[in-house]
Amino acid sequence: MAAAEEVYPKYEIRAVWLATIYGLDWPSRPAVNEESRARQQQELCAMLDRLKEANFNAVFVQTRLRGDVIYNSRIEPVSKVFTGTYGSLPGYDPLAFVIDECHKRGMECHAFLVTFPLGSSKIVDEQGSLSVVKKLPHLCLKYKNEWYLDPGLPGTADYILSLVKEIVTRYDVDGIQFDYVRYPGKVFPDGNSYEKYGGGASLEDWRRANINRLMAQVNDWVKTEKPWVQVSSSPVGKYRRYASAPNAGWTAYDDVYQDPRAWLEAGDHDMIVPMMYFSRDEFEPFLDHWAEQAKSRRMVAGLGVYRLNSNEGDWSLSEIDSQIDCVRRHGIDGCAFFRARFVVDNEKGIYTRLKDYYFRYPAQLPPLTWMNAADPPATPSEIRVSRDGRRLTLSWDTYSDDRDCTYTVYCSQADSLDTGLAQSILATGLQKSELSILVGDNYETGYLFSVTASNRYRMESAPSYETYYYYSEYEK
Repeated sequence: MAAAEEVYPKYEIRAVWLATIYGLDWPSRPAVNEESRARQQQELCAMLDRLKEANFNAVFVQTRLRGDVIYNSRIEPVSKVFTGTYGSLPGYDPLAFVIDECHKRGMECHAFLVTFPLGSSKIVDEQGSLSVVKKLPHLCLKYKNEWYLDPGLPGTADYILSLVKEIVTRYDVDGIQFDYVRYPGKVFPDGNSYEKYGGGASLEDWRRANINRLMAQVNDWVKTEKPWVQVSSSPVGKYRRYASAPNAGWTAYDDVYQDPRAWLEAGDHDMIVPMMYFSRDEFEPFLDHWAEQAKSRRMVAGLGVYRLNSNEGDWSLSEIDSQIDCVRRHGIDGCAFFRARFVVDNEKGIYTRLKDYYFRYPAQLPPLTWMNAADPPATPSEIRVSRDGRRLTLSWDTYSDDRDCTYTVYCSQADSLDTGLAQSILATGLQKSELSILVGDNYETGYLFSVTASNRYRMESAPSYETYYYYSEYEK
């Protein structure tokens, strides 16, 4: 393996997709009483604790499933995964709970939405009068026994935007991410919409324009309402067929009419997270292609760790190793792992590998420099240290007017402290101006501490003055 300084970037996005459909990642069972409700919440907290211990810093939580959602919506029913019944809350708001618990652990929380699919006929029938298909049949089309919102109708973009507005105005999400923001196939039955709204464009260009328009509408509104909220998507893992890869198979641009390059160039996206769930022979060439599209925005590689499972591909762990190495070698902004359950359950040792090697040290989320030109927050005061046995409590004063600041604490046992190294990060994403740590016993050592503040755009202040603290087994 490479030397430590080559594999521990200070800035890196480390995310998981947390799937709620069918309770794949969470919840494992419905809540029908106080005891099962508490168990449901504890299950999520245990999962987030595991992710935090492995230095993950972002969670993409499935917030819209198939015309149902995981929050108290005025538009669509709450998913039945939480109580066994559509439209019923489990005694708490799941989305609010996930966001709050992520933020407590210094992790961002992005709401990902399944955009156009509405589910099978069975799902629609089960949702009954709450179903989008029943409430807004003029926006819906049936294709291969599955129902979809028709992307070619202007009312569809308005409807999706209404959901985004509901989430962004009512919840402290860090991002909105679109999944299945694509056509399900080339033979989609949208002839009537094309005839009415095609305007002389080819069917292919018109379909791409429909998705482009949705992306623009969403981003324009989000950036007006909460300019720090990121807009992203998880497109199909291969962008286009290239001369170097003429047999690429299913691609975003050619087969499902996604044009992420257009979204990025128009400034309608802050990040793309392509679902690159294929092996090493195809992985690296298409990673390069995606990096070419991202330019000044963020690009994160979606890695299919579910493929480690014996029923899903039976990959060896070395396959994921090589993909993470490739991502770092090419200077990509990070990785997102599909899905959370395979990570926290340590499928073929993936959790151990990440915790002990690739994510051994915390990493900051890279700054969103294009979003805001404002100065970074004011520098916090130098750290104060108090001791209770083996526990040290670090605290500091803040001087920023931005109450949404988070903090990064740096630490070194050497004679100097380099805040440019991941190895120096003790903790990041802290919401409070205090940190409690346990130190070893039966030895004496000195610590250098420093702290910085970061705003919602991840812009970091200058480090505070360094604090030196000498620890020994016996207080002197």
